Amino acid sequence: VQLQASGGGLVQPGGSLRLACAASGPSASTSGIGWFRQGPGKDRELVAAISWSALGTYSADSVRGRFTISRDRAKNTVYLQMNSLKTEDTAVYRCAARHYNAANYYGRSDVEYDYWGQGTLVTVSS
Repeated sequence: VQLQASGGGLVQPGGSLRLACAASGPSASTSGIGWFRQGPGKDRELVAAISWSALGTYSADSVRGRFTISRDRAKNTVYLQMNSLKTEDTAVYRCAARHYNAANYYGRSDVEYDYWGQGTLVTVSS
C-alpha cells in the first residue's frame, strides 16, 4: 500500500485544516488507516484511526470533539478534519495503513501498522 498525505500548513489558533491520505495499491481498500503526529520533543501519538469499512473509528482524548476522521471508499482516501486548532496541535502528521480482514478493525499503536506515508507539517501559530 502506498500512502500520500497532504493538506498541512500554517494556521492560526482556532482555525481549521483538512488533511488527506490517499491510499493506492493492493489491499488499499481493505486497510485500516491511522493518523499519527509527533510534535517537537514529544513522542509519536495516534490521533485518530478508521477501519476500512468506516464502521470503526477512534479519536484520542486530546482531539476528541475537534478532529473528525472520515473515509471516501470510492477514492480510497481518508480525511482528518481538524477544527479549533491549538498551538499544541503543531506537529508532523503521518498516515499509516494495515490490511485487516475484519471490517471494523484498526490499529491502536504504531507497531500495528505496516505502511507509512510521508509526513505533512501542521503549524498552529499566531
